[in-house]
Amino acid sequence: MALNRRKFLKKSAVTGAGVAIAGAAVAPSAQAAEVQADGKKAPKRYKFTVMGTTDLHGNVFNWDYFTDKEFDDRAHNDVGLAKISTLVNQVRKEKGRRNTLLIDAGDTIQGTQLSYYYAKVDPITAKGGPVHPMAQAMNAIDYDAAALGNHEFNYGIPVLRKFQEQCRFPLLGANALDAKTLRPAFPPYSMHRLCTPHGRDVRVAVLGLTNPGIAIWDKANVQGKMTFPGLEEQAAKWVPKLRSMGADVVIVSAHSGSSGTSSYGDQLPYIENAAGLVAEQVPGIDAILVGHAHTEIPEYFVTNKETGKQVVLSEPLKWGQRLTLFDFDLVWSKGRWTVEKVAAQVLNSNTVEEDPEIVKMLGDEHEKVVAYVNQVIGTNAAEMRSVEAPYKDVPIIDLINHIQADTVKQALASTEYSSLPVLSQAAAFSRSAVIPAGNVTIRDVAGLYVFENTLEARLMTGAQMKAYLEYSANYFVQTAADAVIDPAKLTNANGTPDYNYDAVSGLTYEIDIAKPAGSRVTNVRFEGAPLADDKQFVFAVNNYRANGGGNFPHVAAAQLLWSNSDEIRNTMIAWVKAKGSIDPAAFASVDWKLTRNGTPVF
Repeated sequence: MALNRRKFLKKSAVTGAGVAIAGAAVAPSAQAAEVQADGKKAPKRYKFTVMGTTDLHGNVFNWDYFTDKEFDDRAHNDVGLAKISTLVNQVRKEKGRRNTLLIDAGDTIQGTQLSYYYAKVDPITAKGGPVHPMAQAMNAIDYDAAALGNHEFNYGIPVLRKFQEQCRFPLLGANALDAKTLRPAFPPYSMHRLCTPHGRDVRVAVLGLTNPGIAIWDKANVQGKMTFPGLEEQAAKWVPKLRSMGADVVIVSAHSGSSGTSSYGDQLPYIENAAGLVAEQVPGIDAILVGHAHTEIPEYFVTNKETGKQVVLSEPLKWGQRLTLFDFDLVWSKGRWTVEKVAAQVLNSNTVEEDPEIVKMLGDEHEKVVAYVNQVIGTNAAEMRSVEAPYKDVPIIDLINHIQADTVKQALASTEYSSLPVLSQAAAFSRSAVIPAGNVTIRDVAGLYVFENTLEARLMTGAQMKAYLEYSANYFVQTAADAVIDPAKLTNANGTPDYNYDAVSGLTYEIDIAKPAGSRVTNVRFEGAPLADDKQFVFAVNNYRANGGGNFPHVAAAQLLWSNSDEIRNTMIAWVKAKGSIDPAAFASVDWKLTRNGTPVF
């Protein structure tokens, strides 16, 4: 039955305790006891499956609101909960509905214009406001539990609490603590009972862990309210408790990658991508649903150092492109259920059609958002594209920097810093962004800036900016001066994502990719003269970078001069509306270029 999008879903607040969810009685005959070849009664066995998604990022439909057409990529992946719903229905039919659980590993309510619309344009927090489309869809699909992701905090705690209230499943975060009491601010775990044909139920505990980086990335929303200790220490605290409470199986849903790395350096004493470390260091875990890293890991085994036991990890690809299946084989031994084997795999959502029930239920919300993003807000004199932005200084990135610098200049106009020159940073978040010639819509501008970052102004010196540029240049693959140039192979060195390469406006500089990382940036100039180390600048920078995201040097410790609570993309939309037109000739310039031994690459 479709949920009424205006219905207020009342749900008691649960703080500092787990959520118990009991399974209904069932006797699945397919799993009845068998007789062995020697005539003896075979051990009692039971099989069940845990399905998992992660990093859904507001995707309900197989639709790209930034291009206003069906989603597609080079691999022809599909996205969205409507597709996931079909896969889930198939698995439940095959395995038996009561022999399955469905969980998620976080980053649910941010990422698409659909999720933005119901956080900001028609907010779920308004009196009598709507039910969030992600809550509607996940309720209808009947999720059992979901871990908190770091992007859950992007719109502030009130939006997250309202979303939590609207969900008919618990949002778990054992390491999301109240800053004053240090008690869990969300349920740490949920406990589920699966009924077997052999008497005692199987008790499955799901422990939710979120990302410590929230303290940095969403500092403005959580400082003084919540704190986020490391995953390993909280798992070590809770897993033994869950076992003592009778859990036969312990699954961790972790919004944390498996690599053991961090993007925020030494600003926090915790690891960002700690799922593998949790498996290695904390005994008593059977499987971990991995999130956050946006990579696909069908099945990955980590050996626990204390027990020698193999723990299986799986990360389904982002946005609902994949569905993880953990298949558990249990045996009854010495009066308890024991995990005998766990295997993992992923299913591809491009193999199925969207669930018509989900499509019907949220069709009105979808159409509202399509109409919203197609509003014309101005005109553009010449088409701009981001396809070459990772390795060339292109006008579409200059536009971001121009708007950011202009906004900061206006904000500081009546302050003691008004006479300082303003530099700005921007990254190519999408290589497919286009601002067409002619009419410009909200989706054109929003598609250029797909994250909920806000704008800050920090005080930086010339020496600090040189170090910043040098660090950013690590993004490029070292390429010999006589090597053939393939643009597709120049970037993303050591897995550095596009969003961690910053182009800086207000300076001119060269990046020599023939040189090793750490000694590439040359000929840095300001207003035509070599950049002085002691020269002071105002640096227009997004809050993710300013708070340590990407671990760029100096900026996180730099003096904060000004900050804005509105998203940068909204600032850009308002700027275009106010100006009425965009003319690249007014702001586009080639401030940086790639070279090899002083010779330009392009």
